[in-house]
Amino acid sequence: MMNREELISKWLNNDLNDREFEAFKKLEDYDDLVKLSDSLQAFKVEDFNTSMELDKVLKTIKSSKKQSFNWVKPFMRVAAILAICFSLYYYTTTLDTKIATEFAQKTTIELPDASSVSLNAKSLLAFNKNAWKNEREVTLEGEAFFKVAKGSSFHVNTKSGTVKVYGTQFNVKQRDDYFEVICYEGLVGVIYNSQETKLKPGDSFLIIDGKQIAKEKENRTTPSWLNNESTFKSLPYKEVIAEFERQYHVDIKLVNIDANQLFTGSFAHNNLEIALKAITLPLHVTYSKTNHTITLKGE
Repeated sequence: MMNREELISKWLNNDLNDREFEAFKKLEDYDDLVKLSDSLQAFKVEDFNTSMELDKVLKTIKSSKKQSFNWVKPFMRVAAILAICFSLYYYTTTLDTKIATEFAQKTTIELPDASSVSLNAKSLLAFNKNAWKNEREVTLEGEAFFKVAKGSSFHVNTKSGTVKVYGTQFNVKQRDDYFEVICYEGLVGVIYNSQETKLKPGDSFLIIDGKQIAKEKENRTTPSWLNNESTFKSLPYKEVIAEFERQYHVDIKLVNIDANQLFTGSFAHNNLEIALKAITLPLHVTYSKTNHTITLKGE
């Protein structure tokens, strides 16, 4: 049998089944709880003055003690429930929305202002719906392509740096010691080490192992991974391997291979055998497979 606290908790979350609701109605303070719930509908977090309400509670408790000690226990019970309700309401309105992708998974999310975000494999996006009108801001771990609707400033926060947007389409990739932003449309500002770099369509900003890398003009209109293909231009082989692992959910071991040698090429996300040939043949590398582990061997 569910205890009183569990019944009240599930009731606050609107999660009672029919049998539990019948048990809830038999609680001795059922009427007080329902009245409290109805009155709470008129409250908003921003109108609640904690110091003022606490002062009122303390004065009422003092007054109740003088009149009758029997009022103290039920009053304190209701006051405690009131505090819990306000805490729950505050928690749910400040909670971030988080969307995560797993290995070999992609997804597209629509933000509250109709901006859209496409998440690449093994990535995480977080934002707050309730604060969106005042501040359009997201946090990204991994890689995502953004189509930002016109409006107030839009920020993408990553562990490596912040991307400031002025209404545009762009791609952000932040993986360990790799940070890249590519502008496809509009204007993007990349804030890295407290300095802002403006990117126009076709411009890129790339940091690998703490060093800024110059890149050729981007001639695509969208990143290749949206079409299930990863493309690389003179990038360290270790970055190719890391992306391959995310797209195919495998572990790759390198034997007699320089992980920092530069690689130019691409691989598809829908055929493991063809993809393996695409990343090994150009470097004259052989491979073998054991379950989810792939070993690449150099000459």
